[in-house]
Amino acid sequence: MATDYDAPRKTEEDSEDSIEELKARRGDAKTGQVDEDETDAAEGFELPGADLSNEDLSVQVLPAQQDEFTCGSCFLVHHRSQLVGEKDGLPICSECA
Repeated sequence: MATDYDAPRKTEEDSEDSIEELKARRGDAKTGQVDEDETDAAEGFELPGADLSNEDLSVQVLPAQQDEFTCGSCFLVHHRSQLVGEKDGLPICSECA
């Protein structure tokens, strides 16, 4: 809602509204609410520890390629160009170095 900061401010005497005006404002505020079915909203959420044993994997998982390595610190697969060195015999990426 836009506010006109140049307009004169109301004094305490001006701010007294009639009961009818207050009731009308309260009724207008309720019309902006949206009715949403709780079950439809809850279907998209997954609870931690939920049983997902009957779910199928919908993503094809590929093994690490010849030009990739698994970082020994963050355990993410990176391209060889991000290989910085080794720590304790494990390859380390540039983000973890």
